[in-house]
Formats: sequence, C-alpha cells, structure tokens
Amino acid sequence: MSHDSHRSDEISSLGEFGLISHLTRDLVVKNNSTCKGVGDDAAVLDFQGKRVVVSTDLLAEGVHFNLVYTPLKHLGYKAAVVNFSDIYAMNAHPRQLLVSMAISRRFTISMVESLYSGIRLACDQYGVDLIGGDTTSSFTGLTISCTAIGEAPADELVYRGGADKLDLICVTGDLGGAYMGLQLLERERMLFEKEGNIQPVLEGYDYVLERQLKPEARRDIIGLFRELGIRPTSMIDISDGLSSELMHLCLNSDKGCRIYADKIPVHGETQRVAEEFNIDPVIAALNGGEDYELLFTVPVKQFEKVGNRHELTIIGHMVDAADGLKMITPQGQAITLEAQGWNSLR
Repeated sequence: MSHDSHRSDEISSLGEFGLISHLTRDLVVKNNSTCKGVGDDAAVLDFQGKRVVVSTDLLAEGVHFNLVYTPLKHLGYKAAVVNFSDIYAMNAHPRQLLVSMAISRRFTISMVESLYSGIRLACDQYGVDLIGGDTTSSFTGLTISCTAIGEAPADELVYRGGADKLDLICVTGDLGGAYMGLQLLERERMLFEKEGNIQPVLEGYDYVLERQLKPEARRDIIGLFRELGIRPTSMIDISDGLSSELMHLCLNSDKGCRIYADKIPVHGETQRVAEEFNIDPVIAALNGGEDYELLFTVPVKQFEKVGNRHELTIIGHMVDAADGLKMITPQGQAITLEAQGWNSLR
C-alpha cells in the first residue's frame, strides 16, 4: 500500500460524521417498529403495545478479545450476536441494534469496515435493524458497546426468577466448545510469540474454533417454544458458564438444583480437545462460558415435549433452596456448584 493510499484509509480523513455516514450509507429498514433509524438525533421506534426489551454489552480489547487471532469481521458478528442472545433469553425477538465504538489510531477505515461488515451480517442474518450509535477515539485499543432492543407480548416474556420446585432444568445445544476453542487459540498465540514465525496448527478444530470466534444465538429455540406450546418458567443465556448461570436462576427463583454430570451435553470435538489439554470437559461446560446456549426450566409435566427434542437436553431439576446447588457425578457423589465462570473484574 502506498503512503498516499494509506493516508486516504485513515479515519481522520473522514471525521466522525463522515465515518458514520460511510459505514451506514445503504442500510435498509427490516422491521415495522423502526420508524426512524440512522441519521437523526435519536432513533424512533413504535412497538404498538408490546413490551420493549433492552440489553447492552461492552467488549474491550485485551479483556474480552485478542485481535492477534480474532478477525475483525468475526468480532463484529460476535459483538452483535451476543446481544441478540440476551434478548432471546427473555423469550423475545431482537429488532434494533445500537453500536458505539472507541477506536485507536492504529485502526484504518478498511479495518473498521471489516468490523462493521460483521455487525451488518449479523443484523441481516437475524432480521435486526442497525439504527445508530456513536464513535470516538481511544488511547487503549478498541472498545465496542452494543445495545439490542427487542419486543415480545407481555405474557410471553420469561425472566430469571419463576422456576418452581421439581421444574426440569434444560439446556440447548452443547457446552464447553467455546472455552476449548479459546484454549486452542491462546496456545497457538503463545507458541507464535515464543517461537516466532511458525504457522498455527488449527486444522481439525473447526467446531471449537467456530464456537469461540463465530457463535450463534438460539433464535430457533424461541420459535420451537411457540411450536411446542412451551413457556419456560425461567431462562438465561450461557455466557459465563453453566454453573454461574444456574446460580442466577436459583438465586432469582429462590430454589436449589440437582444436575447430573453425565447429562451435560458435550460435542465430540470438544471432548477430544479437552482431553488434549487435560481438562475435564464437564469442567469446561460448567466454568467456560461463551457458548450462548439457553438454560431454562419447564414444569415437569412438559417432560414429553422437551425430552423428545434433539436440540434440548434435560440435565436435572429444581429443589428447595435449603437443599443447595449440587451436581451429581456418575458415581453418585454430590458436588456443590460454585460460580467459577468468566469474570472480567477478577
């Protein structure tokens, strides 16, 4: 790249408003609730009597992501999707997204375009309107803040509290994959920094890498609940690890739980990579996080409905709060669950 072409790719050549216009110049509105999107002092939304659900997430370079192995397009996609996941965890649908960024001088227009192309791809895939945000400069790398706005009829919303004693505890998909993908990427990064110019060995690890770099939110499950006539009694998405999320459900519902280690769903590749790293795959599922699957409870009378679906796994049941939070091993031993999942403030 010539010196002149590099200068023309500097963000300062556009300025803040020029950058926003450049990144959002051809957005098309998808939802009736979006009256006014990008281009005014505020977006205007009309939800016609439905409940509005709002969730926000902050991603900081060096804390939540490492650009040594995270492609900017993947990062943009993930930043949007993890917000959509919070809305689905309310049994609602995301409709709009606000994105704000603090960008350091090492980022060029084309780099920010890559990031935004991932955000826009996620919005297209999930039928969400990108309706605004903010950009500013940063001295400490890249920070992304996303706010998702969703909607649902009041009687369909599901909260973290609401589980009853004997309710079945269920999860979607499988767990631990994103954590093992992160372990793999960190191993290859450290080898690269130590050994210098060596190619990372990533063949044969497609599943765990995708779980880490390009997660998906479980929109399909919200549709499945409608199809099966199920409204969970409580629900949360698994961002910080199964153990931590179970604690949220139990605390908010004033219940204890019993889950069974051999019922926790783990993908074959996750199992293989965990063995390679000498990590118990159940520990990866309990404490790893970033799987963005849904953890929810349903009344025991729904056993037939949830028990016959390959997307859903029953892993235990709720008990009285006094009975505590325990995981039962295949040998019958009861282990007290602790919140050892992801905590950026540690």
